[in-house]
Amino acid sequence: MSASHLTGAGSPRLSWHEASEVDLGLLADWNLQLIRDEKHRNPMTVEQLAERMRNWLKSGEYRAVVFSSDGPVGHAVFKQDAGLIHLRQFFVRGDRRRTGIGRAAVSILRQQIWPWDVRLTVDVLCHNEGGVAFWRSVGYRDYNLTMEIMPPCQ
Repeated sequence: MSASHLTGAGSPRLSWHEASEVDLGLLADWNLQLIRDEKHRNPMTVEQLAERMRNWLKSGEYRAVVFSSDGPVGHAVFKQDAGLIHLRQFFVRGDRRRTGIGRAAVSILRQQIWPWDVRLTVDVLCHNEGGVAFWRSVGYRDYNLTMEIMPPCQ
């Protein structure tokens, strides 16, 4: 499935398509960039990320969409359960951030891809202040804070 979306005057025109095997390399590269951008502790390599994504898509556990505007600019990976959609990954290329693409992509997800009558969740690392601000700006609200004590280094 594919569609185009225009969010209003001055907003970027985005198209999207369901990710497939052809997109795995791109999705894995972007996933690694996302991990680095967020300063996440995930130690996986790009090859491991590609294999994980392959398994997710093949099993149907997750769906992924790729957004394009004069070429690929980002992606979303999400899981849908009864009454809930959990957004696992959301990425916009660094050189295309702060141009309205993220907001337009969320609009596409909400208006064209996701059912309107389900709860939407996304996990954001606490130190990712930009991410927290973005998700709040598109309508998400704080619900849970997970806290931890890490074991001492050995």
